[in-house]
Amino acid sequence: MDIAFESLLLGSSILLILSIVASKASSWLGIPALLLFLGIGMFAGSEGPGGIYFDNAAFAQSLGVIALAFILFSGGLDTEWRTIRPVLWSGLSLANFGVLISGILVGLFATFVLDLPWMIGLLLGVIVSSTDAAAVFAVMRARGVNLKENLEPLIELESGSNDPIAVFLTIGLTNLVVTSGTSLVGLIPGFVLQMTLGAALGYTMGLGMTFIVNRSRLPYDGLYPALMVGMVLFTYSMTDAVGGNGFLAVYIAGMVMGNRNFIHKRSLMRFHDAIAWCMQIAMFITLGLLIFPSQLIPVIGSGILVSLFLIFVARPISVFIALALTKLSFRAKSMVAWVGLRGAVPIVLATFPLLAGVPQSDVIFNLVFFIVITSVLLQGSSIGLVARLLNMNNPKEALYHYPMEFVPDVNINSQLVELAIPGDSPVVGKSIMELRLPKGALIVMVSRDSDKIVPDGGTVLESEDTLLVLTDGESLTDMRSFLEVREQPVSSVT
Repeated sequence: MDIAFESLLLGSSILLILSIVASKASSWLGIPALLLFLGIGMFAGSEGPGGIYFDNAAFAQSLGVIALAFILFSGGLDTEWRTIRPVLWSGLSLANFGVLISGILVGLFATFVLDLPWMIGLLLGVIVSSTDAAAVFAVMRARGVNLKENLEPLIELESGSNDPIAVFLTIGLTNLVVTSGTSLVGLIPGFVLQMTLGAALGYTMGLGMTFIVNRSRLPYDGLYPALMVGMVLFTYSMTDAVGGNGFLAVYIAGMVMGNRNFIHKRSLMRFHDAIAWCMQIAMFITLGLLIFPSQLIPVIGSGILVSLFLIFVARPISVFIALALTKLSFRAKSMVAWVGLRGAVPIVLATFPLLAGVPQSDVIFNLVFFIVITSVLLQGSSIGLVARLLNMNNPKEALYHYPMEFVPDVNINSQLVELAIPGDSPVVGKSIMELRLPKGALIVMVSRDSDKIVPDGGTVLESEDTLLVLTDGESLTDMRSFLEVREQPVSSVT
């Protein structure tokens, strides 16, 4: 039945608004918003009250690929190099070896317990092997979880960089099943080539995108977001066209660009954050529409078995092996193992064998959908509890995330720094207008105990105040010397 464009537009707008309202409700429900988005899609689907019939897996896959490109770029844009540098090798080990080990273990379990052909079982394993950063951090923020032992950068790096290998393994195994004359060993050269090209082109494009934005001098500010959209799509498609991994390329390009100064940086980062949310909502609702709830009933038993094995056996083993050479404590590794939530990526990956005509691909898709829901419900709702039981939560040291509204427009060389005033500082007891601050420095906010004060010239500074100072590189040294303070790390401005 044909649907009028106006009706389609009305339905889409309603689903979008409902999803945004649901994301607010997810905070007190303690589950990631993505699960509510999926639920809205299923509610609006052919077997729900909405009655929208949708079974176009090709469209869902195409939308998922585009959405993942923007989500990964936005994730890279928000990743601070200084925070992930100490955990770089452990994060990469977790993102690659962890995915591979987890996929193999789940594949073997599915082969012997569910009586699936070994290639089909392995395909199921690699599809559900990647984790979802957005789901993890949404829950941790809602529950006030701030992990010890520098675990958050590790989890962020793993979740942001483990999608490329999961995509490669899924497509590679799918091709092995539907074609002959290829072996598992034959995938290795292709993997090395894809990752090498993806990393190299991503780094190059990150530098190029920064250069283009700073040198383009566009006549209207509104053209800069449009330029960025074009460059993200170009980075992904160009890398994929030459045989590289486009997902890795956009993630690295975002990371390279995010750690450099460029024109309209704050507004462009907020724009990409909004794009990433829109993409997540559209992708999750579409995937929810794609599923038929009645088809999940036959796989409930198998789905529960695979989910429990993945959560309690495969994920912990892969984490402990991948992090074996690190100095992380047993409790820290156990925490990393528990926060391995599955998100939309496995569901998108499950459409590849479905479209390729892989035997039992419909069973794989329904199993993957059920596993994702189970992971989000079980792990997502208990992250705060597990963090407290393992004594890994440290909420008092959580850094305050300063709203963009408190930060004035500045040039591309400006940066935010937190400076804590010791008790013997000469500025204690003086008002800001008495200080005669170094040229190029501006006190944006004063943190005093649990209060956040937007200062004016008459604000008197007290001992142990923490100043949020906006300054350029040249005046930062003068500012430190002027205040005679100790520098503290500042959270990313969101």
